[in-house]
Amino acid sequence: MTSITVEATYPVTPEVVWEELRHLERHVDWMHDAVRIDFLTDQHDGVGTEFHCDTRVGPFRTRDLMTITEWAENAVMGVTHSGVVTGEGRFTLTGVGTSTTLTWRERLHFPWWLGSPIGALVASPVLRALWMRNLHQLGGRFTSS
Repeated sequence: MTSITVEATYPVTPEVVWEELRHLERHVDWMHDAVRIDFLTDQHDGVGTEFHCDTRVGPFRTRDLMTITEWAENAVMGVTHSGVVTGEGRFTLTGVGTSTTLTWRERLHFPWWLGSPIGALVASPVLRALWMRNLHQLGGRFTSS
């Protein structure tokens, strides 16, 4: 199991960041590795929402089953995902004045055929850079309005 944490601070309130984050179907607009989201439940937000997410990182493509496990308006979104790489992720919003820090934490388990701990060691800096790029892209949605 490996843990990766990235964060970014935006010049807007947690309510503004949450309003973008809560729309799971729009994550493909700012996550470079998320290619497509297909909902498996009638609900599209909140605890219990399930969806497939087609993901691409370089030449690697996966289709993950994702389930929202935690949902606190304007504060926290948690998810489990299973696929080639399994794990859990969590977005946490922390507001100070009129700015918000978004912290993205992932705990990932790589299968033996991807090198388990060695695969995680190699993948971690790549994923960290990719997710920082995602957070930068998300931030552009707040400064262009």
